[in-house]
Amino acid sequence: MFIVNPLPPQVDPALIALLAKAEPATIGHFLDFGFVDPQISARWGVPRIAGTAVTVRCSGNDSTIVHYALGQLRPGDILVVDRFGDTRHAAVGGGVAFAAREAGALGIIVDGMTTDIGEIRDYKVPVWSRGLSVVTTKLKFQNGEFCVPVSIGGVPVKPGDAILADENGVLVLKPGQIAEAAPRAIQMQAAEGPRLAEVAKGARLPDLNGTNAKLRELLAAQAKG
Repeated sequence: MFIVNPLPPQVDPALIALLAKAEPATIGHFLDFGFVDPQISARWGVPRIAGTAVTVRCSGNDSTIVHYALGQLRPGDILVVDRFGDTRHAAVGGGVAFAAREAGALGIIVDGMTTDIGEIRDYKVPVWSRGLSVVTTKLKFQNGEFCVPVSIGGVPVKPGDAILADENGVLVLKPGQIAEAAPRAIQMQAAEGPRLAEVAKGARLPDLNGTNAKLRELLAAQAKG
């Protein structure tokens, strides 16, 4: 059985441009949810990307719906592939990665296996997956779902969600979260340089970030108790 839905609206380009300035790990300092299982990792030294999620779900050795998606992708999209727990068959290889890049996709995130890592690296296509396999999917024309809610590394992803990913990992955000999360992260990143400069001059990081002062306060209260 196949389910084929329309493409979602793309996230506002201004919000995507703002999000691209933030690092997922910086957002990880103040958010706990939306972070994909770290076992889904970058297959090479990928650049940071931010874009709109276009989702597919395919199971077993049938990648028909992945190939269908290649004809639908728009510049600025990120292809998100839910493999239903399959960790044997690679649904994305060099040809798929190349076609996605030529369609304007920014990258591919697979909750499953990929292959042809040399080609993917040569084509400079950012790809995240659980690992590599030499056993590939085929065009079986049996089943698949396009632009449906999926689960990637324990995180629900809806078509049209925002994706922020780099070599450290993958974060899924609702478009409405960007205006709050991204500026906060950017501000934190800007503050890090001057702080490290102080450390280079001899200051101790726990003095600068308040750790020592707070710990002294807690120890004093503990001693009274």
